[in-house]
Amino acid sequence: MWQQYLDYWAMLFRGDLGISTLHGLRPVTEVLASALPWTLGLVGIATIISFALGTIGGAIVGWKRGSRLDALIPITTFFNTIPYFWLGLIAIAIFSSTLKWFPSSHAYDKGQSPEWSLDFIGQVIMHGTLPAVTIIIASLGGWMLGMRNMMLTVLDEDYITVAQAKGMPNRRVLWAYAARNAVLPQIQSFALSIGFIVGGTIVMEMVFSYPGVGKLLLDATNAKDFALMQGVFLVITLSVLVANILADIVYAYLDPRTRQTEA
Repeated sequence: MWQQYLDYWAMLFRGDLGISTLHGLRPVTEVLASALPWTLGLVGIATIISFALGTIGGAIVGWKRGSRLDALIPITTFFNTIPYFWLGLIAIAIFSSTLKWFPSSHAYDKGQSPEWSLDFIGQVIMHGTLPAVTIIIASLGGWMLGMRNMMLTVLDEDYITVAQAKGMPNRRVLWAYAARNAVLPQIQSFALSIGFIVGGTIVMEMVFSYPGVGKLLLDATNAKDFALMQGVFLVITLSVLVANILADIVYAYLDPRTRQTEA
C-alpha cells in the first residue's frame, strides 16, 4: 500500500496525472492545458474587473456616506443574491435571442480553429462578453458592500482625522489613507474566494457551453473520469494557494506593519 502512495506522489511530481477516459485516453495534463487558458481568460479577468470596480465603488460610497450613492449598495447586493446561471439565462434571452448582439454559446464560432489572428480574437471577445458580464454583475455587490463597510470603520480612526486636520486634499486622504487600509481585508477575501469563484462558474460555463475548467469538471464527474477530476481539483487547490501567496505579498506592501520585526 505504501509503495502505491509513493508511486502516486512520484507521478505527481513528474507532472503525470494519468489519462482521461473521457477524452480518448489523452493525458490529463494535455486536457487541462487546453481548458485552463479559457477559464483564466474568462473567470480571471472578470473576477479582477469585478474586484476592482467593487473596491473602488465601495470606497467612494463609504467616503460619501449618507449621499445618494448609498442606493448603489442594495441594487448591487440584489444582483449578488441571484445565481450566476440565472443571470446567464437572462442575458442570453435578452442580448442573444432577442437583440442578437452577442453569441449565446461556445468560446468562438463553430468550425473555427484557435489561432493568433484579429478575427479569432474578436470572436473570443464577442463570445466571452456575456459570461464575463454575468460574473461581474453577480459578484460586484459583495466586493462593494465589504469595502463600504470597511471604509465606515476606517473613517472613524484618529489618523484620518489628523490627516484632514492637516489640510490634506480629500482625494489624498481617501486613497492614500482610508482606502489603502480598508482594502486589506478585501485582499484576503479575494484570495480565499478564488476556489469558490471557479466552483461557482461551473454551471455558468455549462449554460454558455464555454470550454473552461468548470465545464471540464462537470463532464468528468458525469463520466466518472476520476483522473481528470483529480487533476481539476489539483489545479483549483494550487490556484488558491498561489492566490494566497500573492495576497500576502500585496498585503505586506500595503501594510508596513506586517514587515516589522521584533527588536
